[in-house]
Amino acid sequence: VYVQKIEVVMTQLHAGGKFDGESYAVSGGLHGVGISVVNALSTRLQADVDTDGYHWTQEYKDSKPGKLVQGGPTKRTGTTIRFWPDPEIFETTTFSFETVARRLQEMAFLNKGLTITLTDQRVAEGDVIDEVVSETAEAPKHLDENAPVAAPKIKTRTYHYPGGLEDYVKHINRTKTPIHNSIVGFTGKGTGHEVEVAMQWNSGYSESVHTFANTINTHEGGTHEEGFRAALTTVVNKYAKDKKLLKEKDQNLTGDDIREGLAAIVSVKIADPQFEGQTKTIFRRVPRVPDGR
Repeated sequence: VYVQKIEVVMTQLHAGGKFDGESYAVSGGLHGVGISVVNALSTRLQADVDTDGYHWTQEYKDSKPGKLVQGGPTKRTGTTIRFWPDPEIFETTTFSFETVARRLQEMAFLNKGLTITLTDQRVAEGDVIDEVVSETAEAPKHLDENAPVAAPKIKTRTYHYPGGLEDYVKHINRTKTPIHNSIVGFTGKGTGHEVEVAMQWNSGYSESVHTFANTINTHEGGTHEEGFRAALTTVVNKYAKDKKLLKEKDQNLTGDDIREGLAAIVSVKIADPQFEGQTKTIFRRVPRVPDGR
């Protein structure tokens, strides 16, 4: 039975875990094709799975499955995937460390308390790098340049942010001057959806608003960003009038004025996300209006 499960996931489209309604509360996947496509575009793929009390290994060559090998007993659970992209399909098969690092850092910010370690084992002679990203979201620290040269080390970077989105805002503002010490943060939950926001203004003139839907970076925006911008403008204008900072006859502050110098993160988690395009850079969520309204 287990052989069938892993081979279905690795070789058949639309077999992702999101479709059973139980594996994930939310998922960034749309069609359940990710790992099967990776397998199809690789000359070799190795799956190591710890489950049912044992370690299992299966290797695929040109997307064709080999024998599932049962290893020794283990109390661990989890899956490790290694794959070799097909050079006849891709122009380059060299992975950028910084590209992967940026994405994993986002994931660590978006999942409060999660620890992610990225290790680059492509060690070159004289490449002595050991980087750690601190819990306070400081920039990576390098070894002392004047230190004696040691043997080549594997390049490793670890991300861990107990503050989640608040640490993300600190990271954005680390080279800027905040105009208030505390970071404004709040969450809201409903049936099948959740929103988390963190924001802080700095003395700069440009805004830096980043939005995510199910941890996917929607850098082209969408309904969640539109809703945030509209709500922020409404709330700030209401507060200004309630506190007599604006008179009733005064013109409302514009959204551009309010967002000047704003660093903000908006993260929504939706049970049934809708994106524009396979790259998922725009999030669309059409509200369901009850009949008769």
